[in-house]
Amino acid sequence: MGFITIISVILLYLAGNLYVFWRLWIMIPPNPFSYAALIVFASVAVLSLFIFVFACDAMPIKVSRAFFAIGASWLFTLLYFVIIFAVNDLIGLSNKVLHFMPSDALTRYTKDNWIGLIFVVGFIALLMICGYLKYQWKVRMEVPIHTEKNIGNRESIRIIAISDLHLGYGIDKDEFEGWIATINKEKPAVIVIAGDIIDNSVRPLNDNKFYESFSKFEAPLGVYACLGNHEYMSGIDKSLDFLSKTGITVLKDSHIMIDSTLCIIGRDDYFNMKRKSLQSLTASLSDSVYTILLDHQPHNIEEPAQYDIDLVVAGHTHQGQVWPLSMVTKQLYKLDHGHKKVKQTDVVVSSGIGIWGGKFRIGTQSEYYVIDVSKK
Repeated sequence: MGFITIISVILLYLAGNLYVFWRLWIMIPPNPFSYAALIVFASVAVLSLFIFVFACDAMPIKVSRAFFAIGASWLFTLLYFVIIFAVNDLIGLSNKVLHFMPSDALTRYTKDNWIGLIFVVGFIALLMICGYLKYQWKVRMEVPIHTEKNIGNRESIRIIAISDLHLGYGIDKDEFEGWIATINKEKPAVIVIAGDIIDNSVRPLNDNKFYESFSKFEAPLGVYACLGNHEYMSGIDKSLDFLSKTGITVLKDSHIMIDSTLCIIGRDDYFNMKRKSLQSLTASLSDSVYTILLDHQPHNIEEPAQYDIDLVVAGHTHQGQVWPLSMVTKQLYKLDHGHKKVKQTDVVVSSGIGIWGGKFRIGTQSEYYVIDVSKK
């Protein structure tokens, strides 16, 4: 099934490109320079992603970064070209039946016409620029929580929750350290990371010594993380080896007690079908301790409430990252983003501070959560 899925995705991607570049071929004025420019652009845009996927670790890192940036950015740009051209063609087909506009009303702007081409390309370019700027703006999400449980001698405890960093070829060390500086300004007691620290390879992380940056986090009670599906996609052994050098505490189907009043459970990712059940992970825990569960994929947000979990932090969804994919994740998950109370359990699903692929946020946001737990 995995092989069939991969082949289907590749064929869908190629079909989308064929459709878009066929429509662009019709739109551009018919001259050799225009056709040559379109062929060159299509070759670079389409092949970059394939070159990256199959040869990223064999090329110099800067070259791999370039192919990734081009290929991943085109992937999202392609989506909006497909939408615009599909809507245009559907209107054209409807007009043939209903005759609500002159028959040449669309073709005069979508065939051999620089104005139509500039309008379409300009609109999508503006949209992607806005999406890039939206990604750069990290949104601070506040979640105040009151508890009757003992949290020690503190009146409150501040937890910063992030997920989906996707560090690697797309997000470099300087950008990551910028996030760290932002998080440290919040003066957290605890920092939790709900998976997907790594994107698709540990090679750029090791070569650029990303593990040194993790020591810059400032949290008196520590930094804790669970695994995500991308840790497995990057090679779980290599991922765990890299994470062991960061100094953060990685919880893989295990828990840790912090000064007898706070318990953090890190569940292995849903990708591992042999991961432990939540029942077994909580069997030895006291009900009087404030308990946080890190679980990368929010597949069953009702289950933690059965085991007296106080706070669940998840990620994975990216909230679709760009519209209309956000509509898909909303259907796939009962909670694809935000904070929800499920019985006595607070569930937080982050759309991620980082991003996968092209650096665009359209209709969604990159964010970090400031969770203040105080005595009721």
